[in-house]
Amino acid sequence: MDYGFSDFEKDIDVSRETSAHLKTYGDLLVKWQKAKNLIANSTLDDIWHRHFLDSAQLAPHLEACYGKKQLTMLDIGSGAGFPGLVLSAMGVGIAHMVEANGRKCIFMRQVIRETGMNADIHNERIENITPFPVDIITSRACASVSQLIKWAAPFLEFSPEIWLLKGETAEEELTEAQAYWTMEIDRYPSRTDAKGVILRLKNIKKA
Repeated sequence: MDYGFSDFEKDIDVSRETSAHLKTYGDLLVKWQKAKNLIANSTLDDIWHRHFLDSAQLAPHLEACYGKKQLTMLDIGSGAGFPGLVLSAMGVGIAHMVEANGRKCIFMRQVIRETGMNADIHNERIENITPFPVDIITSRACASVSQLIKWAAPFLEFSPEIWLLKGETAEEELTEAQAYWTMEIDRYPSRTDAKGVILRLKNIKKA
């Protein structure tokens, strides 16, 4: 698939400044990937579709649900910054990026320095972070639904929702999670993966 930055710009309605910030982010990712192995090498030639558009597709759903409110986001297992840094660049709100891998945190801090994104980096395992109020929890390509809810549980007292970008095993993972948790589930089709889905999990409680 030959999908580049110009295609991404057409698909995502953002300001010229935001577009420039995301282009800087993408250029840094390509540059750092050579030495730091931030993403799967097999996806390097398709970053604007596989990583940036995949992350950015959350923004219109969040706006539909929350309006123009600036959200406080907790992004679990951020990796190279997806989806939290992309959402931050798009003006969704402040992203708290949780990533245990030090080199990936160094990369994200460099992106923030060069773009001014509204984000904080937590170079920690999620289990070691003292809970604080957040509006939503996000995650992409990190762990199963059940594991993500377990990690997010200490933050659920603040009544956040969990938004997940999942692949073809989403329904299987939900079935497993529902053995331990009750929840309301909204599903939205993925724009980047015919077998993928965006999950919005609400009112999560222990079963």
